[in-house]
Amino acid sequence: MIDLAAKVRFLSDVRSYPRPAFSVEARETHMSWVFLTDDRVYKLKKPVRYPFLDFRALARRRFFCEEELRLNKKLAADTYRSVIPLRCDLSGHLNLAGEGRVVDWLVKMKRLPEADLLDARLRNGLVTRSDIQKLGELMASFYSGCPPQIEDGGLYLKNLAKEQAVNRAILGQPALGVADAALPILDIADARFEELATRIKARIEEGRIVEGHGDLRSEHVYVGTPMQVIDCLEFDRTMRIVDPYDEINYLGLECAMLGAGWVRTVLLDTLETHLGARPDDEVLAFYGSFRMLLRARLCVAHLLDSVVRDPKRWPALALAYIAGAKRELTAPCLPIRKSNRLRAGA
Repeated sequence: MIDLAAKVRFLSDVRSYPRPAFSVEARETHMSWVFLTDDRVYKLKKPVRYPFLDFRALARRRFFCEEELRLNKKLAADTYRSVIPLRCDLSGHLNLAGEGRVVDWLVKMKRLPEADLLDARLRNGLVTRSDIQKLGELMASFYSGCPPQIEDGGLYLKNLAKEQAVNRAILGQPALGVADAALPILDIADARFEELATRIKARIEEGRIVEGHGDLRSEHVYVGTPMQVIDCLEFDRTMRIVDPYDEINYLGLECAMLGAGWVRTVLLDTLETHLGARPDDEVLAFYGSFRMLLRARLCVAHLLDSVVRDPKRWPALALAYIAGAKRELTAPCLPIRKSNRLRAGA
């Protein structure tokens, strides 16, 4: 049996690739190994099981590789190329272009310059208002082409409730060091959710909820030609059932964490121009607080790994996200609506 370690060793070797490569860099995530050659990226899903996914079976890894390709073709067709087999021949040698039984599957992608991802561009002061308007228009066009999820829209409310409960279960653990800061904000967020559930349900009934991207972050936006949004969440459709304004607001908040709060205003205004039906400020503030608490939870969850990488980083980053959630709930720094700005300037 070919184990994961043998696959990683093989894919970390430049001689393993049919297309000549001078270097290969291996990066590990919770769910995958990613191998970056000179101009290509190969993604191998780990045979792991979490509460939200199960990649242990080869057939499931193939299915979700194909799902990843299918979903990402919508916003990053220039990057996502194919799903390819990793084979083992009769002599026990692995290969990517020969014969033998299939022992795993990989998503093959074009490698994008990391300096042109939105987070890197923001850190270097290389993002313009025009770039963000173009991004907003790209996402508005994507959402406009997504069928309204009226029948399945209830999954959105259920997912908000479920994830908020998980946020509390993890952030509230005293050993992780953020419970004192997180629990009062979680209490406010829970009360706000109860107050606003009827308004969110009305948005579902109005057809405002769609199957979106699911993980819209600045490091997933390529500010190049053509502009693309990569890394759509493939392993759980429920997590892709979302209010477009929730996704866009979240991206704006992530950009604000990088010191570019103006991005949020431009994104929301652009989306409103094309989609209309912008939620009221209380709903947007709840959306923002929920996403900040979710990110805080994902940060401290690293401390629960069997091997913790960079342990000092995660509590500090989680506290920054918790502070962001507090601002949303107690003194929301929401962008002034475009219509209000126009009235003010009239």
